[in-house]
This record gives sequence, C-alpha cells and structure tokens, in this order.
Amino acid sequence: MKKLLQRFNQPEHLLLAMAFTMPLVFSVWMVLLNNFVIEKANFTGVEIGILQSLREIPGFLAFTVIYALIFIKEQRLALLSLAVTSLGVFLTGFFPSVLGLYLTTVLMSIGFHYFETLSQSLTMQWIDKDKTAHFMGRMLSIKAIASLLAFSSIWLLMEQFSWSYHITYALFGGIGLLMTLLLALSFKHFKEKAPQTKKLVLRKRYWLFYALTFFSGARRQIFVVFAGFLMVEKFNYSVADISALFLINYVFNWLFAAKIGKLIGKVGERATLRFEYIGLIIIFISYGLVEDADIAAALYIIDHLFFALAIAIKTYFQKIAQAEDIAASAGVSFSINHIAAVMIPALLGMLWIVQPAWVFYIGAGFALCSLALAMLIPNKPTQGNETRISSSKEF
Repeated sequence: MKKLLQRFNQPEHLLLAMAFTMPLVFSVWMVLLNNFVIEKANFTGVEIGILQSLREIPGFLAFTVIYALIFIKEQRLALLSLAVTSLGVFLTGFFPSVLGLYLTTVLMSIGFHYFETLSQSLTMQWIDKDKTAHFMGRMLSIKAIASLLAFSSIWLLMEQFSWSYHITYALFGGIGLLMTLLLALSFKHFKEKAPQTKKLVLRKRYWLFYALTFFSGARRQIFVVFAGFLMVEKFNYSVADISALFLINYVFNWLFAAKIGKLIGKVGERATLRFEYIGLIIIFISYGLVEDADIAAALYIIDHLFFALAIAIKTYFQKIAQAEDIAASAGVSFSINHIAAVMIPALLGMLWIVQPAWVFYIGAGFALCSLALAMLIPNKPTQGNETRISSSKEF
C-alpha cells in the first residue's frame, strides 16, 4: 500500500488531478454564462463584451505571478488559485445583476488565470521535452472528461430536475473547493528541477513565441465570446442546446487529444500550426456568412476541434527556452495573450450590435497573421535556432 501511494504521489498525477478539477468548475461557469446573463441580467452585446473584457484583465496581469512566487511556492500558489476560481463560481449565481456579475467574474478570473499560468509553467518544468506534447494531450483528455461530467450534470439538474442557476453554480463551486483541499492534503511538495527566475523576463530570441501568443489570444476571444453568443442570440439555442454542443466538443478531446499531442511531437510545430490557421480562416469567414442554425453548430464544433493544436505553441517555447525562464515566461506569455483580449471583447461588442459578421471577418484576419508567423518556425526549434531568421541577442 505504501509503495502504491508513493507511485501515485508524483508530479504528473498532481498536474492531471488539477487539470480535472479546474474544468469541472470553470465549465459550469462558461456553459451557463450566456443564458444566465441574458435571462437574469438582461445583457446585450455591450454588457457581455464589457464582462469578457473585465474577465481578461487578470489574464493581462498574469505576469504578476512571478512576484507572488517570492512569497509562496509555485505548487501551493497553483492550488490556492484553484480554490479562488471555485469560490468565484460558487458566488456567481447569487449576484444576478450587471455589477454583481462583473465582480464575481473578476474574482473567478484571478484564480483561473493564475492557475493556468502556473499549470503551464509546472508542466514544462516537471515533464521531459520529448514527452510534453503527448502529456499535454493527456491533460486535454482529462479536462474533457471533467467537462463532460459538468455538462451532463447541468443537463440532468437543470433540464430534468429544474435546478436554479444559483444552486447549480454553488454546487460545483463547492465541489471545486473540496477537491482542492483534498489535493493540498494528499500530495507532497515537489522540488523544482531548476531554480526559477523571480523577475520579469523578456528575451529578444523569444519574439516569435510572443507574437504567436498575442494573435492566439486575440483570435481565441472571437470564439470564446462571440461564437457562443451567436448561438444564443441569433439561433435561440437553449442551455440544453449549448450543453449538447459542448458535450460533442469534449467527447472529441477525450478520445483524440492525447493522440493529437503525440502527432504534434512527430510532425512538428510548424506543420501543425499551419494546418490550424488555414482551417480557422475558413471557419471564421463561414461564421460571418452562416444563416442556418445546424450549419452554425457544425462550425462551432469544428472550431473547437482546432483548440488541441494550440499545444504546438507551448511545446515550441519549451524547446527554445532556458530552463530557469519557464515560470517568468509563462506569466509574460499569458499577459501578452491577454493584451488584445482585454480590449477586443468590448470593442467588438460595440461592432456586434451594428454588424455581427464583421466580428468574425476580423477573426479571420487574426488567423491570417498567425499563419504568416507560423511559417517562421524552424523544422527543429532549439535554443539558438528559435526562428528561420534567428537572432539570440536579448533585450
């Protein structure tokens, strides 16, 4: 029994356990959001745009995680962030007003973005480079299982038993808090493989990673904020309909994400990202033109399938980064990812009420910029061979 516990008490198992807990909680917040804000708080495109911009401010400030690490170990901060996310979700349903939703969203988002930054950092520190893509695929599969559990539970509780929004939010937020406590008590503290730099790190040779991350954040907002809103506002999708779409999306991730991660390790980052961005250009243009609810649903599902391919940006960085830069650079990359994310939802929310299709055409433009950048990734990126026009001088 003791040997079994020792085998279980490993860094990769903690990463997978945390990867299960976060989407179990966050997926409930996400899948209920559009219906909740429209039905209970009378949101329009303007309010949802502002809420999503506020949600991304903690992501923009994710670089501050490096300063928090001066006072608390990275593993403990990851668990604390998971608890804060759960608390934010727990409180959401009790404040069905514009101001209340803004405040609970910011609280939830602080925990979420700190956790995602730290999870990425710990994964790249604890997992060997040749295994990272496959492991990240496994993490996506675990996240998909948690999300499937959340979505099916929402359907059962709200459609079959008529649970209210606030009870559903409180249930899953409470489960998240309990699971976080169990993880904190069950796992020992794991030592760092390389001492991490406790200051802001920007290096010129990482510029392509920064640029890919920026456009990834800008492009992702189009899907996260407006694709789901399109389904509810234009095509009148119910909570059950949205949950069904998410179920289909996460079944795919559950079945194939680990295999996709392994494939990325074989074909390389440049080929993977080139395929992703060409596909996204086509999808976003189609969003702008679609008039049929079933076709829109198909686009939504296909759009989500491309998310697993974004693993390639992270594995590209792991291959070119110095080991001691991982934690600091993870925070910086999340901040860069959210520079556009802070502004885009509010700005495009105003454009949405005038001409929704143009929001998606702008998303296609972001994908086109990403495609151009992806062509600069070397076939075999390493330190000193970061781009096809590499320069290792620093800022």
